Amino acid sequence: MAAYDVVVAGGGNAALCAAIAARSRGASVLVLECAPKAWRGGNSKYTRNIRVAHLDGDAVMPGAYSPQEFLSDLVRVTGKDLDQDLASYVVERSLDLPAWMSDQGIRWQPPLRGTLQLARTNRFFLGGGKALMNAYYRRAESLGIAVRYEAPVVELAFEGERCTGVVVAANGSSERVRAGAVVVATGGFEANIEWLREYWGDRVENYAVRGTAYNDGALLRVLLDLGAEARGNPRGHHAIAVDARSPKFEGGIVTRVDSVPFSIVVNIHGDRFADEGEDLWPMRYATWGGLIGAQPEQMAYSIFDSKVAGNFIGGAYPPLIANTVGELAQKAGLPVLRVEETVGEFNRSIVPGEYDPTRLDGCRTIDLSPPKSNWALPIDTPPYYCYPLIPGITFTYLAVAVDRAARVLRESGRPLENVYAAGEIMAGNILLRGYLAGIGMTIGTVFGVVAGEHAAGVRRG
Repeated sequence: MAAYDVVVAGGGNAALCAAIAARSRGASVLVLECAPKAWRGGNSKYTRNIRVAHLDGDAVMPGAYSPQEFLSDLVRVTGKDLDQDLASYVVERSLDLPAWMSDQGIRWQPPLRGTLQLARTNRFFLGGGKALMNAYYRRAESLGIAVRYEAPVVELAFEGERCTGVVVAANGSSERVRAGAVVVATGGFEANIEWLREYWGDRVENYAVRGTAYNDGALLRVLLDLGAEARGNPRGHHAIAVDARSPKFEGGIVTRVDSVPFSIVVNIHGDRFADEGEDLWPMRYATWGGLIGAQPEQMAYSIFDSKVAGNFIGGAYPPLIANTVGELAQKAGLPVLRVEETVGEFNRSIVPGEYDPTRLDGCRTIDLSPPKSNWALPIDTPPYYCYPLIPGITFTYLAVAVDRAARVLRESGRPLENVYAAGEIMAGNILLRGYLAGIGMTIGTVFGVVAGEHAAGVRRG
């Protein structure tokens, strides 16, 4: 039977951070990634940046972003009932992440043009999430960390109170691997359609799973069945507006549509249903999946004109284009007269102001329901554009409880002494609703490192 000091289940950001941290403390480490090598990296391969506090600017991040402001932003989007202690811990430790990540081979770049309102708060990976994960895997290889692909962990083995290893399914059989400590970093259950259906019903059939197809929640279920305390919001999720032409799975970040705050969004009846300019886009974009999911047929359409085209990063698919609003509605299959009425009502309700896409500019509507609170400009300059939208779920907010050492907590409050959790499987301790752009990578990196360091201290019993 193979034996390691630390076995890490998962192959994304949190898993690799845990593996590297444990190996750097002298532990022998095995990473078990359920995906094939070509699809390794979990949801992390589809990211672009990480949110970090910093006291001074540098070549890639201007200005300062204090821990206090970071925590305030987090509470603003997810609510005061988050785990304040763990949230504060993540924010404080984020100060050290750029240096630690650079030491592992991560390189940085200035924000891309059109990445709205993120320049001061988020640090961008050179080459994006795929390059980030490739750098971590290179670092793991250089440190002598063993990695096995297509090796899903299906069970945790126990002798009494102590976890003694994992059971791996591979090639039609199962294999037990002995471990001194286990780090579980296998994400949420967002790719498990039947589990999603328990909370959102049949409408999940029209959702895209824009992240990895391998996060089925199997180990989350195992931990809960073992008596781990459930935390987070079972109905909470990171779900965004993606192009309706996206694939069912693995569409990635390029399927995201960022035109929403500069447009009006209508449902299949041609009616608006939410404030497109309620807040800065990094604090609101992950609510639009849920908003669209509540609409008929889970479909919506972002409509804008040539004045704002180019204010945001374009998607993987070209927008529909027309010279009149009516022609655009016809191309989208929407009721032409109602869309023309909706655009007309919107245009007539706008209060003149100083438009600025980089801040809350107060360009708004009056006497319109729902309102648009910022970036409201008349849609009156052809050509006109439209993106068809559906919900795209990235990860779920049901989690296992952990302490500051990343140990999984039982319902009694006692920790499983040598089982740790990192990344999306425990992010629900901090995220209950809404989302703050880049915070998932912050949580994953902080608790990945913490889990790896503490797991290395356990070693084989």
